[in-house]
Amino acid sequence: NAGCCTMVHYSFLLLVISLAGGMESGIIGGKEAKPHSRPYMASIQINRHHTCGGMLIREDYVLTAAHCLNRDHFEVVLGAHNITKKEKSQQRIPVRKYIRHPMFEQNKEKDYSYDIMLLKVLSPSPTVTLYSNGKTPANVHCSIAGWGLKTPKGNQASDVMREVNLKLQFSTECKNKWQQYFNSERMICSISDGKHAFCMGDSGSPLICNTKPQGIASYTFNGNCTNKSYPQVYVKTSYFLPWIKKNIG
Repeated sequence: NAGCCTMVHYSFLLLVISLAGGMESGIIGGKEAKPHSRPYMASIQINRHHTCGGMLIREDYVLTAAHCLNRDHFEVVLGAHNITKKEKSQQRIPVRKYIRHPMFEQNKEKDYSYDIMLLKVLSPSPTVTLYSNGKTPANVHCSIAGWGLKTPKGNQASDVMREVNLKLQFSTECKNKWQQYFNSERMICSISDGKHAFCMGDSGSPLICNTKPQGIASYTFNGNCTNKSYPQVYVKTSYFLPWIKKNIG
């Protein structure tokens, strides 16, 4: 029964999707980033525990993933390299307002092709220019950074920011693998070589391609972030530029 098999496959996909915003973060197969080389990077923390990454797009707004939302002691740390130390460059800022995309959750159903959120903060900080021309061809080499696990099966998050280079995958391949969970208009994906990947906890971290932010880390394969069969998925920033500009004024 083809319908039965399809339902089983979709149920399986629900089980294997792992939100990268779990309790620990992860940059697999990368290297320690040069301290403060990514001044736009934000560590989003709950009770002083890193849970997600983010990107400062204006002095008062951070862009991250919608599923990172938590209203309890929600803080943004800017200017950090080692998040376990009180570095002079660090700014720990309470979140004054969150703006989650209204299409992310409808009738208790979540649509991760709208996995995007703005956090309003108050800080005189440097910013990255949020610009993307929407062109994200396959095989382009990009990078992502965060405070994360060094190995796929590790249980200790890195104290310092790490970064890894990743290669974009064809959207048709992303769609073939993730089926209904991948929207080619609003998402892009990268493929792991089995050694390099982002992992649990780095949702919201920006995917940088040719010095421009092209995506926001959303989800990966559960239990095996370096799985070569299932691409890692990002929300496409260029699609959401009108929504971002409308909300930040």
